[in-house]
Amino acid sequence: MINETYKKMLQGKSIIRELSEYATARGKEIGYENVFDYSLGNPSVPCTDSYTEEIIRMHQQENPMTIHGYSPSLGIEWVRKTVADSLNRRFGMDYEARHIFMTSGAAGAIAHAVRCVTKPGDEILTFAPFFPEYGPYVNLSGAVLKVVPANTENFQINFEAFEEMMNEHVAAVLVNTPNNPSGIAYSTETIRRLAEVMERKQKEYGHDIFLISDEPYREIVFAGADAPYVTKFYDNSISCYSFSKSLSLPGERIGYVAVNPRATDADVIAVMCGQISRGIGHNCPSSSVQLAVAKVIDDTSDLSVYETNMNLLYDALTRIGFEVVKPGGTFYIFPKALEEDACAFCNKAKKYDLILVPSDNFGCPGYFRMAYCIDTEKVKRSIPVLEKFAREEYGMKF
Repeated sequence: MINETYKKMLQGKSIIRELSEYATARGKEIGYENVFDYSLGNPSVPCTDSYTEEIIRMHQQENPMTIHGYSPSLGIEWVRKTVADSLNRRFGMDYEARHIFMTSGAAGAIAHAVRCVTKPGDEILTFAPFFPEYGPYVNLSGAVLKVVPANTENFQINFEAFEEMMNEHVAAVLVNTPNNPSGIAYSTETIRRLAEVMERKQKEYGHDIFLISDEPYREIVFAGADAPYVTKFYDNSISCYSFSKSLSLPGERIGYVAVNPRATDADVIAVMCGQISRGIGHNCPSSSVQLAVAKVIDDTSDLSVYETNMNLLYDALTRIGFEVVKPGGTFYIFPKALEEDACAFCNKAKKYDLILVPSDNFGCPGYFRMAYCIDTEKVKRSIPVLEKFAREEYGMKF
C-alpha cells in the first residue's frame, strides 16, 4: 500500500509552480516577452565568470576521481574549512571546519538542522509571511510547524504574538532574513529582542531552544538596510545557507549548515547531520560543485539589478496607490492586494498577463508577491500594464 501522506500532498501543489507553468504555457501562445511573469524566484543574472572558469579548469586539469568521486559524508574537509574561514572573516565569528556541514542547498540545510534539534512532536515556530515549503520541511520530520501571525506594519517580528505562542514544547524558532516573500530584513533591534526572548524562555523551560536561520538571500541586501548576521546574537543558533542566489547557481543545489561554536553540542551537530543523511538519502552534494564554490567563496554575481528593479516597482506601486513596505533585500516585493481576496485579485491580473502570486500560502492573506528577478526592460514594460490593471479593475486614480 502506498504512503497516504505523500499521496495527499499531490492535491496541494505549489501555487508558485502552477503559476510559473501557466506563464510558460501563455508565453507559447503570445510570446513569453509579452507575459509579465513575477511568479518564480529564479535568479536572472549569470553566475560569475570566476565560477565558470574554475569549473572548466577543474575538468581540464584535475584528477577525475577528485572532482567526480564521492565526497566525505560531511563534505570535503578543505571546503568546510574554507566556508568557516570566510564566515569568520566576514562576520567576526570563530567557526572551524567541524562546525560546517555541506548540503544540497538551503532546503537540505534546513532538513538537517530541524532533525538535529527536534524530536517527533516538538514544535517549531516561524513568522508570517513565510516560505510555504517550511510546512513539509518541518512536519515531515515529525516536528510540528506553528506560524506566528504577521506584523503587517513593517513585517518585522510580531513579538506579542510570538511570546503568546512560546511554550515548553517549542524546540526551535525558524527565521528567514532577508525574507521571502516580504523582502524585509530583520533589523539588529529585532534580532536582539528575539534573542532576549529566547534566552529567557530557555531558562524558564529548562531546555535549549535553537534558532535556525534560513539565509539564501544574505548577500542581496539593499542600500541603507540593517541586515545583521543572525548567529552573532544568539548562541544556540544554526545558519542554513545556499549559494543559489549569491552566485546564481540554483540548479547546482549547493549550501551548508553552520553551527554556532557556542551552541550546545556544537562539536557534534555537524557529525549528527552526517547520520541524518543516512536516513533521508541526502548523501552529500556534488564534489565538483563543492570545490568550485570554495574557490570563489567570497564572490557574488552582479546582484545590483535586483535593487534597480525593486526601486522601479516600489515607486510605481506606491504611485498607483498600493500599500507596500519597501524591501531591504531579496528579489521579492509584497504589496497589499486591492481587494481582500488575494487569489481573486491575482486571477484578475492574469487577464492582463500579469502573473502575481497570492499570499495565502505565505500565511498572510490579502497580499501578493512579485518576484522581480527578471530583465529590467521587462519590469519597465510591466508598469503601464500594472497601471491599466489597477485603473480598469479597481478604478484607481493616480
